[in-house]
Amino acid sequence: MDPKILTEEILFRAANGDLVQGFLARPLDVARHSSMVVIHHMPGYDEATKEIAFRFARHGYAALMPNLYWREAPGSAPDEAAAIARAQGGVPDERLLGDVEGARQWLHSLPNTNGKVGVIGYCSGGRQAFLAGCSLPFDAVIDCYGAFVVNQPPEGSPLKVKPVIDRAEGLTAPVLGLFGKEDRFPSPEEVARLDEELSRLGKRHVFHSYEGAGHAFFNTASTSYRPEAAQDGWRRIFEFLAEELG
Repeated sequence: MDPKILTEEILFRAANGDLVQGFLARPLDVARHSSMVVIHHMPGYDEATKEIAFRFARHGYAALMPNLYWREAPGSAPDEAAAIARAQGGVPDERLLGDVEGARQWLHSLPNTNGKVGVIGYCSGGRQAFLAGCSLPFDAVIDCYGAFVVNQPPEGSPLKVKPVIDRAEGLTAPVLGLFGKEDRFPSPEEVARLDEELSRLGKRHVFHSYEGAGHAFFNTASTSYRPEAAQDGWRRIFEFLAEELG
């Protein structure tokens, strides 16, 4: 472990006043820092996403990842909790927003914050990060291959979520989108549709799609991991955050 970074499991006040588990990683050697809410992917509150939060801390950001499945399966293994949440149709959007807002406020209350907070999400979390950016006062939004922002889940999918492109008018922060050209959810056509809509609305955004990459190309624990795409994606993330959050 890096002695300059504090990592811990915390409980914070979230949707409906519930206490929800979160993974916190923050630098100890930075006088003033920005913050990031990290929204985990569909497989849940796992080591791969905790490593992402840790990476943000190494780059000088405080990062908090809410456990979105905490209510369904407190103390369960990530894959078990994810299966339970999936069988129930996924995390309800309004509860998700409450949990993310609770994490944002918790980070905003830290004594050495500069007051700026961004949100990033992967897979289902990419959709949720986009939704959060449309509904909450974030300073930067990063959507990593968020599925079902534009289209409905396919027939037979256990997920009962709806597209959120109709909420794009509410965006107040710039958006960085990172996608794989071999992905089906979202497909390149869906990415193009979202790009078109944000341009129509005059919302500041930058999208980049990678050749030879499909879904979850950031996930180091998966066969879908594409090192070149992920490394370039991280470069773009930190350049974007340096400009938007400081």
